[in-house]
Amino acid sequence: MRMIHSYYEVLKEGDRLRLKRKRRTCPRCGAGVFLAEHEDRYSCGKCGYTEFKKKR
Repeated sequence: MRMIHSYYEVLKEGDRLRLKRKRRTCPRCGAGVFLAEHEDRYSCGKCGYTEFKKKR
């Protein structure tokens, strides 16, 4: 299990600090629910939302 701090990156802009999300969020569930990244898709463990990756 990953720790929640590994999903964010702290950026320093001048004298201000900003958080940047490293993973995509679920469009159904909203902010705070991240999509799991699989080989061929992104999926939400909470609601089951799935996006398939485009083949290259």
